[in-house]
Amino acid sequence: MGGVSRRALLAVLPALFLLLACEERKQQGGVFNPQQGEYNGIELNKPAYNFCLKTAGDRTVCLKDILKEKDVVLLFFGYTHCPDVCPAAMYNLQKMMEKLDEDERKKVQVVFISVDPERDTPDLTDRYAKHFHPSFMGLTGSPEEIAKVAKKYMVYYKKVEGGSEGGYLVDHTAYIYLITKDGTLKLIYPTPRQKPELMAEDVKKILD
Repeated sequence: MGGVSRRALLAVLPALFLLLACEERKQQGGVFNPQQGEYNGIELNKPAYNFCLKTAGDRTVCLKDILKEKDVVLLFFGYTHCPDVCPAAMYNLQKMMEKLDEDERKKVQVVFISVDPERDTPDLTDRYAKHFHPSFMGLTGSPEEIAKVAKKYMVYYKKVEGGSEGGYLVDHTAYIYLITKDGTLKLIYPTPRQKPELMAEDVKKILD
């Protein structure tokens, strides 16, 4: 696994982003451990797309503006009616923040982007994010805007009718993305690597 090249990894990443249901099984088979790098996440080192979406109060927030004030952005795509995957990922991000010291936390921004703009208003999305930590930010937009941002980050999502009080669920990619100060999409964390201590270790290393 250590012999797999970075070029080979980048070539297969788009397919990996579509395989939500198989994450755990594939991780055990080595798919998500293609190289032994210096970080716990999978290294991408690609330019991050500069999204501009809405948060509470219908205020527009762009990634480039966040990065003017923060050194690290941790990004997760989900939705507020999500029964399991989203709360688990957001909880892990909450615990990750708790493992940083006060100065480090001031340099980190967690962003939650809703892939369910039909139900998730800017106010609701931001309130959901802040339920996990007061510094977290929730963003959403029109269906067309969300589709564009999701495509740029290779995020798969699809409405599934039934199975929820709201009438439908949303299948979606469950990765956490780490973006650095210079606008680089540096790391991704599939579900098996979304451990607070591992993400905190990477954040500390980047901030050092």
